[in-house]
This record gives sequence, structure tokens and C-alpha cells, in this order.
Amino acid sequence: MKYLKSFGEFWYDFIIGDDWHVAALIVAGLVVTEILTHAAKVNAWWLLPAVALAALAWSLHRVTDFRK
Repeated sequence: MKYLKSFGEFWYDFIIGDDWHVAALIVAGLVVTEILTHAAKVNAWWLLPAVALAALAWSLHRVTDFRK
């Protein structure tokens, strides 16, 4: 059981890490990409990289904002 708990804690820390907002944005990007691809039949391969770059830029902006 200890191995299973350690495994879960590793993946939680790896995916969520220090900023859960980025993980939430990536999940939202995955969901929207899936909806556009399967329900709307749109070739939406480009959406997830755009969401990932936007999440990275937003996260870096929040961390490096010196006016706080």
C-alpha cells in the first residue's frame, strides 16, 4: 500500500506541481480539443500547443510580476 501511495503522490506532484492553474488550463485545453475534434469534426491539433504556450506565458507573467 505504501508503494501505491508513493506512486500517487509522485504523479500528483509531477502533474500539479507548484501551480495547479497550469494543470487546469491544460486539462481544459484537452477537453476543448477533444470536443472540437470529435463532436464538431474540426481539425484542432493546433489548439493544445497554443493553450500550453498561453498557460506558460500566463504562469511566467504571474511569477515575475514585480508590481505585487
